[in-house]
Formats: sequence, structure tokens, C-alpha cells
Amino acid sequence: MMEGTYYKEWSAVLDREMEFKVYGHGGVPVLALPARGGRFYDWENNGMPEAAARLLHELGANVYTICRRNGRHSGLDFPVAGELYADFGVKEDLDVLAEALPSQIDAIFLCHGIALKADASNALEVQKVNFLGHKYLLEKILPRIADNGSVSIIASTGGFGWQGVFDDCAAVVNAPSYEAALDWYETHPDVIRNGYVLSKQCLCAYVKMKVHAPEYISRRIRLNAINPGNTLTGLTDDFNRNTSPNGDAAEGKAVIEKIFLNSWNGRWASAEEMGYPLVAIGSQIFSYMSGQIIYFDYGMSSVWETDALSKN
Repeated sequence: MMEGTYYKEWSAVLDREMEFKVYGHGGVPVLALPARGGRFYDWENNGMPEAAARLLHELGANVYTICRRNGRHSGLDFPVAGELYADFGVKEDLDVLAEALPSQIDAIFLCHGIALKADASNALEVQKVNFLGHKYLLEKILPRIADNGSVSIIASTGGFGWQGVFDDCAAVVNAPSYEAALDWYETHPDVIRNGYVLSKQCLCAYVKMKVHAPEYISRRIRLNAINPGNTLTGLTDDFNRNTSPNGDAAEGKAVIEKIFLNSWNGRWASAEEMGYPLVAIGSQIFSYMSGQIIYFDYGMSSVWETDALSKN
């Protein structure tokens, strides 16, 4: 990616600060409109899924990418076998997507996710995009996943402690239909207000509960997840804004760094540091691993675990 100069200036038209980059030093001016939220880094950094897709391409795989918005793939600088679109919060989109996917899938990597707004007004959408959409699509296309194939999921360190809310997670993991899960969400509004965390806890519970389910174990389809720590992606700014009481990204970033990074000499991870392990667990390198949730957080969750044990 070409280096650029970063700017942050007030827009009188939008009545808010705008972040942007200027690339190069001459020639015809070009305005690049990014795909998500109007932010430059969504154009230049698709995050963990792109890092994984790039590595898979370099390894010789036929890669199909799935994007939540049309046109999102225009920034990719490597060829893919197919560029598909689906809003993971819309069941009908997932039905169309399922029909468009290949007849045989050797490995699937589920990476879709959105952040919870500060006022939790999108709590239901977060559940649908981050968990229910994954579950619905996966179970719909499971017959097409090859014997000895793999399912690899990006969850989050936000899913830490899923065991403590197991009953809530199990209710949606075991829901017999998409509509049954929606019914549960709608009758538990206080539970789903913890939107992002709950959605990631449900992903963790799904891996643990389904690993020996007949539909997986009978065909030796491996099921694993990674739980990334603080990683710089297109969602980072959303998390920062929602962490700040004032909705200020810089303030939220400082709070996150103080709590999660500065206390142990930590740093933000790059997208590649999560995308590469995701590819690895879906490959034959880990052919005997299934039902595992692996934390990539530079030991942060280990501190949480030992702290919890010391208090008992």
C-alpha cells in the first residue's frame, strides 16, 4: 500500500471531524470513497479477512470472498475465484449466498462482525450479523463441506467467560430454526443489550457444543475458533467511539490502551497476526485439532484466568 499523509479536519457540511489521507505528491487529484462508514482505512485495510484471503491465495487456494456491501472488494490487489455479497443480518441474503457458493467447500472461514453502538440501539442486528447469520449459513451449507474439511471462526477475547452465560448461549445455539432464535432474542432484550460480547460468547459456545455433533463428527469436519485481542482493523474506530462516554474515538482509544495494553506493555496487533493463525487452524497443519478456542491476545486472557483463580 502506498504511503500517505494523515489529516483530521472539521467538516462544516457534515458537522463532524473527518479523517483522510493524501497519497502521492502530484498528478490528478482523486477522491476515494471507502465502503464502510466513510473512513479511509476501510479502503486501505479490510483487516483480518483480507489478510487470511491473501495468504490463502498465495498458497494456491481457490478463494471466494463474501462481503457485506456491494463493491467492498474493489481494493483487493489479488484475484479471487468469486466475489459474493450478503448481509449476514438478512436471512434472505444468506439463502441467495448459499446457492452461489461452490458445490464442494474444503474450508470455510467465518469472519463477519459489526460493533455494538454506544446506546445499544443495534443490539439485535449485532446478534444476527455476528452469530445467528454465521450459524444459519454454516448449517445450510454443511452438506457441501468436504469430509475432513474445516470450519474456522473469528470470535473475540470479548467472548471470554462464555461458560458463565452458558444457558443464554445454549438457547440460541440449540434453536431449531432462524425464527426460533429471533423469538428468543426478542423475549430477552436485557440479555442482548450486551450485544457484541454475547454474540462472541455464543460463537465460542457453538464451537464447544457442536464439535461432536453427528453432522460434524460423522464426517470429521473440524470446528475451531480464534479469539483475537486488540487488533487494528476497520472496526477499531467503532470500538474506540463506543468506549468513550462522549463518542470520541481518540478518547476511547486512550481508555482501551490504558486498560488493556499499557498495564502490561502490550501493543495493538496487526490484521495479519490474526489472519495467518486463522488460515493455519483451517489447514492440515492442525488436522487433529477440533473444538478449540485459541486466544491470540499476547497473554491477556491468561492474566484474566489466573486473576479469577486467585480470587476463589
